Amino acid sequence: MRYKVAILGATGMVGQKFIQLLDNHPWFDVSAVIASERRVGKVYGEEVDWIVSRDVPKSVRDLEMLPMDPKKVDADIVFSALPSDVAREVEAKFAAEGFVVASNASAFRMEPDVPLVIPEVNPDHLGLIEVQKRNRGWDGFIVTNPNCTTIVLVITLKPLMELGLKEVNVATMQALSGAGYPGVPSLAITDNILPFIKGEEDKVESEPLKLLGRFEGSEIRFASLRVSASCHRVPVIDGHTEAVFARFDRDVSVDDVIEAFKSLKPIEGLPTSPEEVIVVREEPDRPQPRLDRDAGNGMSVVVGRVRKDGENGVKYIAMGHNTVRGAAGASILNAELMAKEKLI
Repeated sequence: MRYKVAILGATGMVGQKFIQLLDNHPWFDVSAVIASERRVGKVYGEEVDWIVSRDVPKSVRDLEMLPMDPKKVDADIVFSALPSDVAREVEAKFAAEGFVVASNASAFRMEPDVPLVIPEVNPDHLGLIEVQKRNRGWDGFIVTNPNCTTIVLVITLKPLMELGLKEVNVATMQALSGAGYPGVPSLAITDNILPFIKGEEDKVESEPLKLLGRFEGSEIRFASLRVSASCHRVPVIDGHTEAVFARFDRDVSVDDVIEAFKSLKPIEGLPTSPEEVIVVREEPDRPQPRLDRDAGNGMSVVVGRVRKDGENGVKYIAMGHNTVRGAAGASILNAELMAKEKLI
């Protein structure tokens, strides 16, 4: 079965990434592009300032942009690349009208009845869908993916939970594309590092607790884990790098941690899923964004420099493509999981 999909916020960087990744998708066809009021009625290929690849895909080039009105959209799935303040109102309207909304926005992530999902980490949290529909009286529903930095981190933390993980400190080096387009001014970031990203540390410290929590039938019991983050913007185009310091309730070896990383398996049958969820590099100077961000077509997380950090501690470097695995690709993978589970 093929599904018709619409893109909310289709002209922005993440909206463009959705369109790029969905071009020639085996399950999904982009049937509608939805943008701000001033662009309604204009032809997508003529209006968009296309920046994510060489050309606008032919499949969407001649589509007329539609308003953010669910009554004027024909689609099975709506992918949302909206800013959070806009998403809170617009996504709710689409869900109320019966649409499946796969959202990259932060607006609903921490709502108790909204699934926050990474398929390889917590697919069972999709059980909240029925709770959400019942609570809100919606015919449709919203499923969210986490913050781009959180995704890279939590994919590596999931297999470590079985080793008795109890505390995480992370220092991030985040790519410019995470700020959208045009993003950070060149004179602010050239020859520089920005040691503050508004709202980022709160997301990185709170979202993992929900993602790694336990679904108990009608609610998520958050994980008993302490996460402390310091987030920084660096002059890299794509690829978030994270220095992670993990502490456990027992002694663990480097081999234990590497074996745990390799044990995290993809969900079979999802077109966007990588062959390896976590790629472990043994070189002393990897991962690097320029060399490793496209691993698994941008959907793998790459780790390296795994080493001991005192008693009961391990430290390592994690890196992932922030606009693929960390944004549009994450929403698409969630939608593929929902289609496989016949929730669409």
